[in-house]
This record gives sequence, C-alpha cells and structure tokens, in this order.
Amino acid sequence: MDLRESISNENDVSLALAKHVISTEAKDTNCVFSPLSLHVVLGLITAGSKGPTHDQLLSFLKSKSTDDLNSLASQLVTIVFADGSPSGGPRLSFANGVWVDQSLPLKPSFKKIVDDVYKAASNQVDFQNKHVEVINEVNLWAEKGTSGLIKEILPAGSVDSTTRLVFANALYFKGAWDEKFEASKTEEHDFHLLDGSSVKVPFMTSKKKQYIRASDGFKVLCLPYKQGGDKRRFSMYFFLPDAKDGLPALVDKVGSEPGFLDHHLPRSKVEVGDFLIPKFKISFGFEASETLKGLGLVRPFSAEGGGLTEMVDSLVSRNLYVSSIFHKSFIEVNEEGTEAAAVTAAVMNLRSLQVFDKLDFVADHPFLFLIREDMTGVVQFIGSVVNPLVS
Repeated sequence: MDLRESISNENDVSLALAKHVISTEAKDTNCVFSPLSLHVVLGLITAGSKGPTHDQLLSFLKSKSTDDLNSLASQLVTIVFADGSPSGGPRLSFANGVWVDQSLPLKPSFKKIVDDVYKAASNQVDFQNKHVEVINEVNLWAEKGTSGLIKEILPAGSVDSTTRLVFANALYFKGAWDEKFEASKTEEHDFHLLDGSSVKVPFMTSKKKQYIRASDGFKVLCLPYKQGGDKRRFSMYFFLPDAKDGLPALVDKVGSEPGFLDHHLPRSKVEVGDFLIPKFKISFGFEASETLKGLGLVRPFSAEGGGLTEMVDSLVSRNLYVSSIFHKSFIEVNEEGTEAAAVTAAVMNLRSLQVFDKLDFVADHPFLFLIREDMTGVVQFIGSVVNPLVS
C-alpha cells in the first residue's frame, strides 16, 4: 500500500474517531484531540499482537498488514514530524516511549520495531513495587515532550502492581500564520451558542484574500502556517456549518463520508467580505478505551481476548490486555498562530462548489477544526469549538 493510500485510510479512521469523540466524550464542550497520537499507540499495540486480536486491530486501522502500519509509522516519524523550526517552519516534536516491567524482556522482534520503526525510548521499571514512581516518570516524560503544556497523562491510580507495560506518544506543534492577524484589529463580537444564547468573544479579522470553499451546508477556510525550507506545508482548516446549530450534523457528515477531506478543501484564494475568526484555547482529555470499543475495537481490551503475545518473552504475555488508553490535548489559536500538543498513553495489565464575487467567513457559531500537513495529507489534530471563552 503506498503512503498516500495509507494516509487516506488513516484520515478516514481519524474522522470516524472525531465523530465519536465529539458526539460522546465532548457533547456540549470544546474539544481537541490528536487521532494521529492514538493511531501511533494502536500501531505499536498491533505490532505486539497476533491472531483475532491482531486481525481486529488491522481492520479497525484500515491497514492490510503490520508491515504497512510500520512503514507508515516510520515515514511519519522521520519525514512528517521532523522539527521544521531550524529552517523557519513550525516547531515540531514527536516522541514515543515504552515502559516495561523489569521482570519481562521485550521479544527481540518487537524490540526491533520499537527501536527502529517507532524510535521509542524503552525503559525498564519496577511496576510491582514502584508503580507510583512510574506514573511520575511517564508524566514528566509527557511534560517534556509537549513543552510543558501537558503535565499529567497518567492519573493517580492508573498504574498498579498488575501493570506490565505502558506505551506513550507525545506530539507538539507550534506554527506561526503565513499571514499574521493584526492584534489591533481584534474586536469583540457575539458568538452564538448551541442553546440559542450568545457570548462576547474576541475575534480576529483581515481584509486579505483567503482560501475559502463553499459546499452544500457549510464552508471551509484554510489558514496556512509559515513554511520552512522543506516541502512540507502545514495548515489549519475551519469547517463552519451554515446553520448556527449545524455542528452536530456537520460532524456526522465529516465522520461518515470516506475521502471527505479530498473533496471539500479549498484550493484557491478568494476575495472575502466579512471575515471573523475567534481566538480560543482548549485543554481536553479523555480515556479512549470506551470510545474505541464503541467503534468495534474490543479484543485488545478484553482479559479473555488474549492476543498480545508478541511483546514480551514470557508466558505472562498470554494474560496481557489493554486496561486503558489515556489521551490529552491542548491547543491555542491567536493572532500569531497556533500552539498544540497531545499525549496518548496505553496501559497494559495482566488479564458541489458555488462561485461568488466575495465569500464571507464569520465563525460566530460552533465549528469544527483540524490541523494537517498538506503535502502528505496527515491530520495531526481535530477539534470543535462550541464556546471560545471556555478553555
């Protein structure tokens, strides 16, 4: 499977996840998460599985084989997430970590994938006697990997003496807009909430041409980030429903149509009429196992499921299962650009285009957003804003 097809499949999984997260975990709150961070951790779990559990993971991730998944992960780590700041592009950090109980050696084949494909740091720890210290160690790792934005990924009590492995991914992104907004032009306007009321929030504005595309029932805006010296192009996309209360229907549409992004992203700049984008800051976290079970990924979380036998060289591996997957993300959007971060940690225990002269884009009601790398199409973050005042 070539990289473009793999990424297209991954994005379909990402948007299906977004539909589920926004409608169940977030409901009436702002949210942001990194489907990519979750995807990487699930890829690592897939590499350590076999049998029906392995098959279910591959099916869920829309991948034909572990080799395809590993190839995608390897290219993402080395190409898409290399830091762009030395050459003037976005600052990027992408790190993977594995913590394994000192009583269990990793299988050589799995260790090779951990080291070579995921470039993950392996750590031998004492879960049986020092699980509290391990929680602190993983949380410090997450804080460092996200430039201090996410200080705790594993809550107290999430790891105990039955834990044998923890996998984690940390993702950090900081990009400046290609064309920054003038802070002096930021003004307060009404933002209409889903319940029909409104709040006053600061909106950024510009008179410059913008990448906007109008589709049936919604518009899409693309705000590019300043590029570095390589070919990568990072952009933020805003999906604005025409109806003030149209976010739930739009989320459903985005998460249900295969190849949705390929068909609806703007390609050219247009003259704008009214143009308003709210500033916002969001922190959001959730435990992802119930979401994933709701989407049909059940076996890795079942103590009876087995199948996680390819990680460690021990009979203990027959009793491994994923007890929880914790995910946290942060994003801030202002006149300068965007800062965003995400961490995912998995714990394993025993057991139609219309043309107008000018297009308005007034994001004064709930909308969906995402950040992606446009050369490959990889989506890093997805979220929704229902009230920009709530962080």
